[in-house]
Amino acid sequence: MTHKIKVGVVNYLNTKPLIYGFEQGMMKEEVELILDYPAAIAEKLLNNEIDIGLVPVAILPNLHPHYIVGEYGIACNGEVASVCLFSKVPLQEVDTILLDYQSRTSVQLLQILLKEYWKISPKLVAAYPNYEKDIKENVAGLVIGDRAFKQHLLSKYSYDLGQAWKDMTGLPFVFAAWLSTKKMSDDFIKQFNAANAIGLNYIDEIAKANSITEYDLARYYKKNVDYKIDGDKIKAVELFVSKLKI
Repeated sequence: MTHKIKVGVVNYLNTKPLIYGFEQGMMKEEVELILDYPAAIAEKLLNNEIDIGLVPVAILPNLHPHYIVGEYGIACNGEVASVCLFSKVPLQEVDTILLDYQSRTSVQLLQILLKEYWKISPKLVAAYPNYEKDIKENVAGLVIGDRAFKQHLLSKYSYDLGQAWKDMTGLPFVFAAWLSTKKMSDDFIKQFNAANAIGLNYIDEIAKANSITEYDLARYYKKNVDYKIDGDKIKAVELFVSKLKI
């Protein structure tokens, strides 16, 4: 290769198993990792600043052309724990929701659930850094990623978006997948899959190395997050994207 493939990855705890192989030196001559939050990685891919991104699937309608790279991503089949709507009051009493600025897919998913599952229409407000402190009274907040673990300890009510989608559709949900606007070689994809897969054999070690007090990461990696994108998850992506057009 004449240059390294720039790979954008979300700098959340849930990606640690997927990037473990890269951090251990796999594909070090082929790949350069670039860390950021989901929406920023998506922007970088749309702007051709990176070659591959672990990006929110909500950008699929805007990504032309696009190619799925490998068989891994961030999904769940029920409770995900790190993508939740938090509030001090029951959901039916919420009149305003602050929307996490770090993930398009989670915001789009919330909007679908509000309309089709919970059937309520609170005011939706684009949030800002440290907005979690404003989750009070009748103001709820969509919080994703590592910050959601802490918010579970602070808010009386939490509504897990992965579980709500499962209850509504019977399907798992895919938050992010490895996507590219360029077609990668079969050999590259084979190596890329191997680098993703190796970390799944070291879940306990990864959980211990990144331990937090707010949540059991071993449980999170084994029970909440599903890293393989196949079968019903492909159907779930198709259904989700179809709903984005409504």
